[in-house]
Amino acid sequence: MNISKFLWDAAKSDSQRGLPILSFPASQKLGVDVEQLVKNSELQAKAMEVIAKETDTLTAIGLMDLSVEAEAFGAEVKFSKNEIPAIVGQLVSEEEEAKALQIPSLDAGRIGVCVEGIRQAKERITDKPLLAGTIGPFSLAGRLMDVTEIMYICYDEPETVHIVLEKATEFLIQYGAAMKAAGADGIMMAEPLAGILNPEMAEEFSVPYVKRIIDALQDEEFGIVYHNCGNSVPRMLPAIFSQNAVAYHFGNAVKMDEILAAAPADALCMGNVDPASQFAQGTPESVYAATKELLEKCGKYKNFIPSSGCDIPAHSKWENIEAFFEALKN
Repeated sequence: MNISKFLWDAAKSDSQRGLPILSFPASQKLGVDVEQLVKNSELQAKAMEVIAKETDTLTAIGLMDLSVEAEAFGAEVKFSKNEIPAIVGQLVSEEEEAKALQIPSLDAGRIGVCVEGIRQAKERITDKPLLAGTIGPFSLAGRLMDVTEIMYICYDEPETVHIVLEKATEFLIQYGAAMKAAGADGIMMAEPLAGILNPEMAEEFSVPYVKRIIDALQDEEFGIVYHNCGNSVPRMLPAIFSQNAVAYHFGNAVKMDEILAAAPADALCMGNVDPASQFAQGTPESVYAATKELLEKCGKYKNFIPSSGCDIPAHSKWENIEAFFEALKN
């Protein structure tokens, strides 16, 4: 499927449809906890199927579990029954450790579980596209080097960061190719850590590596949706749009109407109802109102698709999720 054409057709349509980053709340429908979900291919496929069948989302989306790739490199993961897995500790702290870091095989950690989940989901979901979820290169490097420490290392030992980024990028290309072979129509690539960089640092430590992944994987039948939920995004927009993704997804730290006003007409943009204060903590009425407000500000743009601002938390109320889609329908 030409995922770019599909998304553009949806954006230009007179009827509003959305593409929230919606996967983990399916655990409620399946009667399982988050830890069970992230470790089981069949459950992941069923989760994607539930979302695809029970909501009017434009595409199904694989789990946005941003611990998977770092775990494959050897990082320690903390699992939880109610929260998405988190990386703990620091795997790489100096140049020698960066040089010794091995690019993992696609059999490492839960990589095979996630690829198999996509393969099974593609067999189950036949009426809409399927996007796999992966992390971006700088965000992966941050999980390997510690998300706080990497900011200091970028200044003090930039060459060490680049060594890790080279290996992260090579691995993410291999992982993305495996998702593509498994049947995914594209990838939702989450690069949130780049959102706290200043524009100059983003252009050094994130943008060229993201673009390399996009250039390696993207074609007429497969596309990359780039996600960045940082508050530095408005200052990074020219560099972000230069990456040539099929679409760009932004978080609720920015004002979506201001992003669209600054975006080229040929840059497809998505966002940004707050996943925490609305989907997780709000009410159906507040979600409906927030979605309506978003549409009133952004609905005039033909390069806009409504979405959540980031990954919707697993414990979010289904009534709130339904209110988002109801607002779009109305």
